[in-house]
Amino acid sequence: MSYNNAGLELNKGSQPGPEKTEGEDHRTALLENLFSVSDFVKIQRAFEIAVAFTSKEICFYDLLSKEFPCQYKLQGLKGTPICMDYWYNPLDANESILSFGDTTGKVQAIAFTAALISLFERPASACEDEEATVTFNWAELLSGYHKCCYTLEHKLHHGDWVRQVTYNASLDAIISSTTNSTNTVVLAWREKSKKHLKMTSFNIAQGIHAFDYHSWLNLIATAGIDNKVCLWNPYVVSKPVGVLWGHSASVIAVQFFAARKQLFSFSKDKVLRLWDIQHQLSIQRIACSFPKTQDFRCLFHFDEAHGRLFISFNHQLALLAMKRDASMRVKSHENIVTCVLYSSLLKQVISSDVGSTVSFWMINNGQKIKQFTGCHGNAEISTMALDANETRLLTGSTDGTVKVWDFNGYCHHVLNVGQEGAVDISQILVLKKTTLVIGWDRAITVFRPPNFNQFLIQPEEWKGGIQHRDDILCAAFLPPQTLVTGSYDGEIVLWNNSTENAHYVLHPDYQSPLKSQSDTEPQKLLGARRSCSSYPTADRATLGACSFETDIKCNNAVMRLCFLEARKNTSATGGANLVSCGGSGYVRFWDTFKKQLLAEFLAHSGVGSIIMSTDKLNQYLATGDLDGWLKIWNIEEYCLNSDESKITQAPTLIRSFQPHEDQISSLEMCELSGHKLIISSADCSVCVTDVCGAPVWIFGQAKHWQFENCFSLPKKDINLMENEIQEENIREIPLFTKEESCLEPTEHSLLDKKNKDEATYKTRSSEVINLGIKYKEKNICKKKSHNLYNDEVMQKSSSTFRSLSIGVLEELPEVNKPAFLLDQEKYFREEQEEECPKIPELPSVYKTLKAVFVEKNLFPKDILDREQRAKQLCQETSSEVKIKRNKKQL
Repeated sequence: MSYNNAGLELNKGSQPGPEKTEGEDHRTALLENLFSVSDFVKIQRAFEIAVAFTSKEICFYDLLSKEFPCQYKLQGLKGTPICMDYWYNPLDANESILSFGDTTGKVQAIAFTAALISLFERPASACEDEEATVTFNWAELLSGYHKCCYTLEHKLHHGDWVRQVTYNASLDAIISSTTNSTNTVVLAWREKSKKHLKMTSFNIAQGIHAFDYHSWLNLIATAGIDNKVCLWNPYVVSKPVGVLWGHSASVIAVQFFAARKQLFSFSKDKVLRLWDIQHQLSIQRIACSFPKTQDFRCLFHFDEAHGRLFISFNHQLALLAMKRDASMRVKSHENIVTCVLYSSLLKQVISSDVGSTVSFWMINNGQKIKQFTGCHGNAEISTMALDANETRLLTGSTDGTVKVWDFNGYCHHVLNVGQEGAVDISQILVLKKTTLVIGWDRAITVFRPPNFNQFLIQPEEWKGGIQHRDDILCAAFLPPQTLVTGSYDGEIVLWNNSTENAHYVLHPDYQSPLKSQSDTEPQKLLGARRSCSSYPTADRATLGACSFETDIKCNNAVMRLCFLEARKNTSATGGANLVSCGGSGYVRFWDTFKKQLLAEFLAHSGVGSIIMSTDKLNQYLATGDLDGWLKIWNIEEYCLNSDESKITQAPTLIRSFQPHEDQISSLEMCELSGHKLIISSADCSVCVTDVCGAPVWIFGQAKHWQFENCFSLPKKDINLMENEIQEENIREIPLFTKEESCLEPTEHSLLDKKNKDEATYKTRSSEVINLGIKYKEKNICKKKSHNLYNDEVMQKSSSTFRSLSIGVLEELPEVNKPAFLLDQEKYFREEQEEECPKIPELPSVYKTLKAVFVEKNLFPKDILDREQRAKQLCQETSSEVKIKRNKKQL
């Protein structure tokens, strides 16, 4: 099994395939030979794949070419190669080794010296045609005809099938294994000449199925047929250094977990075990739910970088993903968070999770106010929405229902979305006259307010029918009547919400009108509406077919749609009024009036689909990806005018940071006390921060934050600060955002001081502030404008305050000096000090003491007499004791 980003679907079998001549299509030959493939391996850095066939040949295919041609074909092997391995030097990829074992017990290897240039020598006739297949025999390699490689081989397995082979660079040896009890594991050490092998072997009772080597621990783990996992030192062949007991069937696969010094093992009874190597104990056991069968083929691969374990069972593939260590994380929910909302009426954040729990948080300090549990039983809450008045909360679940709640936890209505079936609701759009639910079908499910007088409400018919060719994932509404829906195939359909008819479709590769549905007879049954789908016109289908190959390479799925409602005059002046994002990390700006794609840029590269959110004034756009990264863009002046050529330059990036370690599932932007806030959710946490660079707070952390004390100002660019120092005589405009300019200078200094000492919030260290080139140019333009000392009004800059007219300040009239400046001697002269009266000295003690102080005078006479009698009695008693003692001695 090979794990790679480009999924190569290769089946394995034992039936030989038909022979192909050199003139035929080699890609077709490979596809028809799939049933004769015995093993394959990817040749790293050379972008080729080596495939071994049961016809005793190895073919090398080019992965970079669209035609997938066969470049080399190695023939003349004595046995059928059934296992292969490829190694390359990470410091010099030209140095590499392709090793393979066959059915005759022979282990062979080809050591390449110039793998990046050419694996084998190409004859002069083949150099003219690069796609021509070069065929050569194993005997040519043995003779040394090919100068860019040489061969290694040994026959120590004596006719037993070689089950596994690999080359290990730390040992500089080729390791191979069989199911025989003699020479079960053979280590072929390369000598100094690198072309000769020196063999050592392990004899293991009943043989093994597989092995793995741990270079840090210097251990070889073997999967024994006798139900044992043995640990061997490669330099000690007499006995294993450890034996792991626990499997009740023969072990068929083992692999080390190098980072944790652990070991995976998989047995024939479909039981997976995880072992602690140091203590030689089984720490976890998992019984895999594969079908019961005696004859099966199983492959095993652990991708340690991503924590994923792949187990193939005949034609099935199981994926086991490891949970990340979240013991030190601050959690907002016990389960994975699916959606977050902000209620401007209550100033609270609402979050939901897969455990059907809804929590309410105060945004100014992070305190949890209340929590609803079991909202949909055990079903997951996939999305939420608020009505127009923000007095009702709608929750959509995978159980096929949408529930309408008040903020006291009472359910008023249940919308039956799934028709008694499980669905995946991605969005709930609450409009004035309708409530739209989408996410699992190509049709729009609609509920109308007149039916909201009942508890259980059934959906009604959407008059526009089905216009999408794939599932609808998102929707957006622009008053008074524009509705857009985006689907998984990248199409955005424009609807008239009043008539419920579609009139246009937008796609990154094409834009075309749609036929009106007003003349069609409405269907009576909902099931008939969904089955009788009205497909788009033939022109649209033709365009879609032309872009099929493009869609494979770049996923255009529309995950979020957002109208830029603050741009009021786009219908007359042009410019973008719709933003979409989704597959492959792209963000696109559309003009829905001119039906045109104005701009697209790559916001997040190499992370798959993304989500987004924008503020009400459409100044900022926040995007989040699958790795937990969040980016804030300044789109206030982006795509304000229509242009024939598409814009590919990204807007100004204000901030880029990673508040989460997992996929960001929901984003929400809001405004509170003049600050733009971004609320994001991922895994089990909900975070909040601001646009300009404030710390990241997590709802549920031990110490609550103080909202008014926790905002910091963005740092000025270093180059701009140097220019400010040089222009000493010019009054400078601060580089604050529109919101921060509302604060007084004293408030800025206080906030900076408080943020240094504040320790009541949790911060993240992975943050990058990037003001961008455009942002710098704006501020330089501001400084140049100060050089105008004429009476004319300064030119308007492209900054946030472009609507202000700033002129030269008028000279102040001469002010009369106050009296305390004119007669300073009168107000500030020093007065003569008055002589202080002398304090009389106190008389000495001996002059005032009338009698000698006696301590006994402090106590009454009877107490003193009692003490005197006690002393006399003690003395008499002690004298009598001495007399008696003297008499005894005599």
